Amino acid sequence: MSENQKHRRDMTRRRVLAAGGGVVVAAGIGAGVVSSASADTTSAGATEKTTSGEACYRLTSETTEGPYYIDADKIRKDITEDREGIPLTVRLKVIDSESCEPLQGAAVDIWHCDALGIYSGYESLSTGGGGGAPGGSTPPTGTPPTDAPTGTPPTGAPTGTPPSGGPGGGGGGGHEEPTDDKRYLRGTQLTDKHGYVEFTTVFPGWYRGRCVHVHTKVHVGGTMTSAGYEGGHTCHTGQLFFAESAVLDSAEVAPYSTSTTERTTLDADTIYPGNGSEGGLLTLKYRAKKIEKGVLATLTLGVDPDATHTGTDS
Repeated sequence: MSENQKHRRDMTRRRVLAAGGGVVVAAGIGAGVVSSASADTTSAGATEKTTSGEACYRLTSETTEGPYYIDADKIRKDITEDREGIPLTVRLKVIDSESCEPLQGAAVDIWHCDALGIYSGYESLSTGGGGGAPGGSTPPTGTPPTDAPTGTPPTGAPTGTPPSGGPGGGGGGGHEEPTDDKRYLRGTQLTDKHGYVEFTTVFPGWYRGRCVHVHTKVHVGGTMTSAGYEGGHTCHTGQLFFAESAVLDSAEVAPYSTSTTERTTLDADTIYPGNGSEGGLLTLKYRAKKIEKGVLATLTLGVDPDATHTGTDS
């Protein structure tokens, strides 16, 4: 076999692998969801190039871990607990970015704030969004930033300069030790043989200085124990982002509509890398004008299982 023939064969194999990855993604999210948007369905987010031979070879962008990570010991699908908000299903597929093969048995963590910007484990540090706490609990009593606006509803264009990090901004500032034992909106799942995990949660709210987002980590090489997933290493630390149109729709629904915190848009965020699905921009599906009925968020994460990315040096 000549070198040219060998090259053509290898390229053909790459395209078949890429196409195969796309077919699995489509089959996994259900026929009603993968169909094009209709009169009563909205699709918001990035369009993944599932037919491109290069698509599944792109590494998903690494970002900062943020100050509110807790090494999760809760292996569970439903992380909602008592939090109120728009139902959200997060369905992620994890693949080896070089081979396009799904990673089975990888541990995927997600964690995010509630509808009013409060993080479990850090209620006294979260600046929140005001308007009362969801789930019938008492809002945290921490002192808000002196320049935080009051009485201003969210709009499409934020005002003021967002902070570059620290606990209030959630963009870095080093790890903070938990201040309480709450663990809502946090959990871990192991990927199945097709590389999928699925979480049931609520649509996140916002807090000063950050756009709406969900944190995620992917761990490989560890084992399940009675205490949770242990050992191995973290091969990906990233954040998942939401299209601006969906966030504006959510802001019309209680309890999000009670927030008085100024909102940072996706484009103005200091963490979002601005590169679509490669940077963590979710594909969102929900009924037009009925986002309160629920949202399906999907994304394929391309990771290097041999690399170590903890997000603490970003």
